[in-house]
Amino acid sequence: MDKKNLEVIKMLRSLVSDVQGAPFPDDDLKPELYKIWYEHAQLAAIQCFEYLNANFPKEQEQLDKSIDSLFD
Repeated sequence: MDKKNLEVIKMLRSLVSDVQGAPFPDDDLKPELYKIWYEHAQLAAIQCFEYLNANFPKEQEQLDKSIDSLFD
């Protein structure tokens, strides 16, 4: 497997791990703890999307076309 694929696999595993570790928002969860988790998960997602868009632009173009076709 090439370096780009290994890097994206690592990033996706990290993102999924962060999302799976999501705290359940109930009365016992402090708002500060939820905010810390949420910001961490959002940062991981943004990094993942930026990496995918920079390294796999063809796939992003195909996705954009698919989304656009939904609104035609």
